[in-house]
Amino acid sequence: MTAKRSGARSKRPRRTEFQPAPEPRGEPHLLLERPLSLERIVATAVELLDARGIDGLTMRRLADRLGSGVMSLYWHVDDKDGVFDLALDSVLEYRGSPQMNGAEDWRVEIVHMLEDWRAGMLRHPWSVPLLSSRALGPNILSRLELLGRTLSRAGVADKDLNVAIWSLWNYVMGATITRTSFDLADSDKAATQQHHAHPGARYPTIQRSRLLFDDDWVGTFRKGLDLLLAGLAPGK
Repeated sequence: MTAKRSGARSKRPRRTEFQPAPEPRGEPHLLLERPLSLERIVATAVELLDARGIDGLTMRRLADRLGSGVMSLYWHVDDKDGVFDLALDSVLEYRGSPQMNGAEDWRVEIVHMLEDWRAGMLRHPWSVPLLSSRALGPNILSRLELLGRTLSRAGVADKDLNVAIWSLWNYVMGATITRTSFDLADSDKAATQQHHAHPGARYPTIQRSRLLFDDDWVGTFRKGLDLLLAGLAPGK
């Protein structure tokens, strides 16, 4: 399965492999005049995306934040698409946890991995739409590799492994999108509550469960994940 590309994306041919631009080449004295580094560019791009979103990142604005000329950026990255790829992959890095090493319960590892993934995207909301439309970088591929190994250890058969991985992917992405987009304003909550209080309410189940007022996002995510994992490897 491959990630879908957005129809609004440029039709310009792009590299099929995820990789940063080659290290700059040139005369040593010229390179000394360019104090930029790929790490600085990526870190500043993440800051800019956090502050202004996807539409707010331009090469001119990025260069201004770095105190450099726009052309200097192209010694390190191919174009803005390359900046997006690198920024996205940097915020999806998974460092794990010392407590996870050799954990006997495979669920503990997967829950930690996916909760970390969700939390990272919530810290950087622009990563959610980008992840669904860009090449997968080494950090997210490493996360998927670890997820696959852990599921295999839990007893998920090879023939079912892709289904299990993409089911968890879809769950994390869906839960994150819902959290970032489905926040009712207080006025909307009050209007909804008043409507449900009417004797002729049309949605008794929603009223009974208080679905639209349940803001335990973390607890809901964890419980849903437990149910999903129980179905992927029953009895394990």
